[in-house]
Amino acid sequence: MGENLRIPDEEIKGTMDRRVDVYIWDMDETLILLKSLLNGTYAEAFNGLKDVQKGVEIGKMWEKHILDLCDGCFFYEQGLHNLFDQETMKLWNELYDITDNYTDGWLSSARDFLEQCSSGKTETTSTASADGMVDSTDSTYQHVNVLVTSGSLIPSLVKCLLFRLDNLITHENVYSSWEEGKIQCFQWIKERFSSSNVRFCVIGDGWEECEAAKTMRWPFVKIDLRPGSSHRFPGLTLRTVGYYFSVVYGSPGAENDKD
Repeated sequence: MGENLRIPDEEIKGTMDRRVDVYIWDMDETLILLKSLLNGTYAEAFNGLKDVQKGVEIGKMWEKHILDLCDGCFFYEQGLHNLFDQETMKLWNELYDITDNYTDGWLSSARDFLEQCSSGKTETTSTASADGMVDSTDSTYQHVNVLVTSGSLIPSLVKCLLFRLDNLITHENVYSSWEEGKIQCFQWIKERFSSSNVRFCVIGDGWEECEAAKTMRWPFVKIDLRPGSSHRFPGLTLRTVGYYFSVVYGSPGAENDKD
């Protein structure tokens, strides 16, 4: 449970002599789309260009898979391929592709951007370690993806698996604000990465993470579902996020401003 897990102090101390950029992500309507598919607001933003009912049906299929996996056996570290047969995996992969096509590449673009944030570069060669820290190709910096979701913990972990985020966000870095609220989760994250070399940036679509980021005096990038926006997927770039970093922390973050 992310809200109760901390990386041991001795493991963090070795990283704090380098700058660490911590990206704090919302999940729903940011890295993935679900609620806006189910209630039709994603399709409605396209003013008739998207089939609303098709989006609702896609959302219901995801909802069923998530509930089925939560009710059955669930072990985050095992991964889907170790739990289910090829036919089931094929169905999930097909649903992922159908959703990605319907949303003009939202899922794959968000995942690619998550990888870019992991390395701080548009071309990534980095992998997440067991503690969730990611070494970029430049040893001066580290990048960490943390998920703070308002959903309860088990369904949120299931979503990470089904939407192919589990190898980019380790289970130690998944926090549920279901009971404690996002501001409390943000405070825990700040304590966990306590150092003058750490920069934080919150990325999400909701008012709660916006207010929490404001309280923490962290930059907040608001995701916008509307087509044509630069704050959606595809659309959001490291240059844009780098601008938000620089407004709060100053220009030394220029390394993160690359496309």
